[in-house]
Amino acid sequence: MLKRVFVAPDPGRTRLRFAARAVLGIGLAVVVCGLAGLSLVGAVTGGLAALLALFTVTDATVRGQAVTTALLPAVGLPVLAAAAELHDHPVARDLTFLAVIGAGVYARRWGPRGHSLGVFAFMTFFVAQFLHATTDRLPELCAAVILSVLTASAVRFGLWCYEAQLPPAPVPAPPVGTGLARVTTRQAVQATAGAGFALVVGQLVSGQRWYWAVGATWWIFVNTASRGETLVRGFRRVLGTVIGIGLGLLIAVPVQGAAAPTAVLLAACVFGIFYSAAVSYTWMMLCVTLLAELLYGLLGVLNPGLLALRLAETGVGALGAVLAVLFVLPVTTHTVTDAWIQRALRCVHACTAEAAARLAGSATADPARRIAELEQLLGRVRLSVAPLVHPLNPMLGRKRRARRVLALLDDCARETRGLVTVAADPEASHDARLAAACWRVEAAVEALTGGDHDQVTVTTETPATEPALAHLHSLERALAELATPLRTPPGSPLVGA
Repeated sequence: MLKRVFVAPDPGRTRLRFAARAVLGIGLAVVVCGLAGLSLVGAVTGGLAALLALFTVTDATVRGQAVTTALLPAVGLPVLAAAAELHDHPVARDLTFLAVIGAGVYARRWGPRGHSLGVFAFMTFFVAQFLHATTDRLPELCAAVILSVLTASAVRFGLWCYEAQLPPAPVPAPPVGTGLARVTTRQAVQATAGAGFALVVGQLVSGQRWYWAVGATWWIFVNTASRGETLVRGFRRVLGTVIGIGLGLLIAVPVQGAAAPTAVLLAACVFGIFYSAAVSYTWMMLCVTLLAELLYGLLGVLNPGLLALRLAETGVGALGAVLAVLFVLPVTTHTVTDAWIQRALRCVHACTAEAAARLAGSATADPARRIAELEQLLGRVRLSVAPLVHPLNPMLGRKRRARRVLALLDDCARETRGLVTVAADPEASHDARLAAACWRVEAAVEALTGGDHDQVTVTTETPATEPALAHLHSLERALAELATPLRTPPGSPLVGA
């Protein structure tokens, strides 16, 4: 787990810049709130609003990110007002919270912007519970949200807009025709049901900190699309919370809210959240847990009993998520994984065709664009297959088969990248055998995605010495080998978790 975070590739130091900018933006937001005369509660609200503005907005373009960020207060402030108004009306508050959860998950069908606004709406209601927001504090809290979002925007889009120098990141849409494009409806129902369980049981555990259970259920559902993904994420959340509570006993409790050390530790936690988010959900949750403990220390309520309560509420929330994905409109891992594998294979063929066209002299062919899309799709495949390759998965046969599929897809990607690199060389010449090899790749992809695995064959040509043709032959072999792990008995799908 340590290696995954600290040795994981960071092309262009994007994760490092992402984390460093977050520390700067959130720190400045808190300073601005302090200079505006807001209280500690207002400063905490502002810091969390800035964190969400910098973390959740993931549109492909800078312009899109700016628009989404500008919309955050329009969504968050009405939710904050509702939470404050309903503070003394538990039944109405709880029903409204569940409605916000359902709407927030359903909004994911509108892509990254819908996802960002849904997360911000949920977290605004959550923070209102965390800080026990009432109507008398509403003006201060609204001012904190607006000031912090403006400060975070000034840092992100003015002071340090490193995305302006990067090409837009491709965001593959859910495959059509498989039901994944409509999975948000099922997930909205699942999340609402799971959160309802967490809310009721969480209140039985603690009438004051019940919202921790609801928060655990919500975040387990974020960025998942199947039953298996949600179960793995729930395990990782509990593991990260346990480790974070252990660190809290060693670090946060002894500090007891002292200003200077708490500020340094909070900055370290923010950096850890942003730096580890892309590679380890467990590490991110460790940092989130420690950050929450430090904030409770600032508010003067941190003690070992509170940490034990947080662990119990997290367990309740995880149980709610597990029950929801198992029994409420479940989406099987096989359905999701198969769809993403087919998308990745078709993208391999598209890359090959573009590269061949480039070698043939086409000025409009752009295989590099397809390579970026392929990397995104392979990331989605790895995420969907994660339940099978998890160490705790007892189905060893499916685990081995899933690992083989991932290894062969990586081989396909490597050979495709090599072919694209050769095609980018202006000195590279077109070989007449390239067209035939590309046809065979297309036939192999069609056979794999159409279920005719027996029709995938390996070329019998003499091993090629030309780089482009050598990459194509290696790609053919990898596709042919994929037919074996993808060919499974009717009752034993590749991923049936």
